[in-house]
Amino acid sequence: MERRDFLNLAAVTPFAASSLVNAAIASSESKIFILVHGTWLGGWIWQDVAQALRKMGHRVFTPTLTGVGERHHLTNPDIGLGTHINDIVGVIDYEELSDVILIGHSFSGMAITGAADVRKEKIRHIGFFEALIPHEGRMTAVEMNADGSETEKFRERRSRFLDGYQMVFWDDYPIEMLVGNEYPKVRAKLRKLLTPHPADAWTDKLILKNGGWRDLPRTYLRGTKQEFAPSSIKMWGPAKQPGWDWIDVPVGRMGMMTHPEIMASAFAKLS
Repeated sequence: MERRDFLNLAAVTPFAASSLVNAAIASSESKIFILVHGTWLGGWIWQDVAQALRKMGHRVFTPTLTGVGERHHLTNPDIGLGTHINDIVGVIDYEELSDVILIGHSFSGMAITGAADVRKEKIRHIGFFEALIPHEGRMTAVEMNADGSETEKFRERRSRFLDGYQMVFWDDYPIEMLVGNEYPKVRAKLRKLLTPHPADAWTDKLILKNGGWRDLPRTYLRGTKQEFAPSSIKMWGPAKQPGWDWIDVPVGRMGMMTHPEIMASAFAKLS
């Protein structure tokens, strides 16, 4: 597969973004998308992207992982990475889906890789938007010591977890980690809706039996406008290797909320 850059959208106007969507409506085949949110978030982050993709004629599923968002009431210490993998697999199985374009955001790169490993025959394309790509030497969401134990830094964080197992975003990160002050409405929504996240989803080791994302058409989508703590090679390193497509998207880490039509157009290009 050839590496490619997305359209030069550094100065996209609302009219131009709308034109991109309208063009996609006329030209794209109907596809099936599963969009998976990152830590502390929920399926709600994809509302506007899903609407734009459906307007193009696509089917879109935006599951919320167990223990967060509107499913926060289900949180418990037993929720881990395997739970979230099963959440995604459940959508594939119970919606009887195949030929799926599976896209993960942030640390859900771990969960979508696990789901793709279990249901590889159902996956048409796997995409990582500002997401962690699991690979040899990094099969947990949080970096571990060489012997597989938690680092001293993470153990210190764990001492502050709610009820001993729920990570609270605000205890460790500023809002700028997600979105800048030029998007006050998005910032307000995030402040209102972020929920604690089960820590084992980060610390559980991903075990693959079928290669995960390997042997699948795959794309990394990098948000080029993230100014605060932009994602690094620790997140996207494998995507610079042969076999990957690479799309630069002129958005920040929460591009699905700040520029949903641009994100929908980028996703619609995956095949």
